[in-house]
Amino acid sequence: MKKSLIALAVLAASGAAMAQSSVTMFGIVDTGVTYVNHANAAGDSVYGLTSSGNATSRLGFRGTEDLGGGLKAGFWLEGEIFGDNGNANGFNFQRRSTISLMGNFGEVRMGRELTPSYSKVSGYDLFGQAGIGQFNGWNEWLGANGATGVTADTNNIRSSNMLSYYTPNFGGFTGGLGYGFDEQTTGKAGRYIGGFGAYDNGPLSVTVAYDQRNIGFTLGGLSTAGKHNILTIGASYNLNVAKLIAIAQQSKYEGNAFSGDAKFNNYALGASMPVGAGEFKLQYALYDQKAIDSKAHQLSLGYVHNLSKRTALYGTVAYLKNKDNSNLGLPTKGLTVAGPGLGNNQTGVQVGVRHAF
Repeated sequence: MKKSLIALAVLAASGAAMAQSSVTMFGIVDTGVTYVNHANAAGDSVYGLTSSGNATSRLGFRGTEDLGGGLKAGFWLEGEIFGDNGNANGFNFQRRSTISLMGNFGEVRMGRELTPSYSKVSGYDLFGQAGIGQFNGWNEWLGANGATGVTADTNNIRSSNMLSYYTPNFGGFTGGLGYGFDEQTTGKAGRYIGGFGAYDNGPLSVTVAYDQRNIGFTLGGLSTAGKHNILTIGASYNLNVAKLIAIAQQSKYEGNAFSGDAKFNNYALGASMPVGAGEFKLQYALYDQKAIDSKAHQLSLGYVHNLSKRTALYGTVAYLKNKDNSNLGLPTKGLTVAGPGLGNNQTGVQVGVRHAF
């Protein structure tokens, strides 16, 4: 009898502990058809299946455990998936791989994830940093020949080996800080530091974000240390009948002894309007590439129709006008699209289905 009571007590305690923990599998599958003209300098067009036209396709697992006293532990593992080819290069958790402690003090995270600055201020992009209509300020402006010593994340969107902290909400004010260790025996290539301060109250939202990553520049076998700094200000105002957004950004590469500092100023203005079960989006972006004394203009029009809370149809049309030495191309996942050639234009059309689970 005593053994039975002890067993019941253990089961009850185990059930209580399990009730205080939760693990969730989640994801998005987004696949569409995309057409882009002038997909290269030769003027060829390309079309086919693409992934993540409305939201980045992903698969993830997250969980929390209540430790008592207002303290919680959590983990988050998330990787990108591709509906067009099923992840030909294999699945990984490079989108996010973190462990965290949460409480009245806020949240402390360790691991790989979006940098605090990008995670907040990128939310002002009406196209959610996905598909051909997205704002392209977080570009690898110098390309592979501009950064050495660090092989990834020079656009400051994500960082590995990062310790980050997010504050609780103080009457609408929030903030976040991140530090990414370079883990180098010599030099600082790969080191990241950045953060944001934001105010969200009713229809108004304003964020100021800044980050910096140590990179290197190379020429003819010689190298020199440098940095990539990004300062971004984002704001939105919800009028109920429409939501207005604005983004102003300066992306600057410093310390390049071979060609000097390089500056890229990027701007966006947009408005979204709910219509029944759908939403129209119109966004204009200007990429003022000071480093090459050239500009590019992008105009994006999109519509999303919600079939349910989890499934939506979408369509986007984007036009990119390069001027002078600018050779930007529209972003696609699943199609090889390059710049249309110096000073040439490019147009893309994208339709697809997004399902969240």
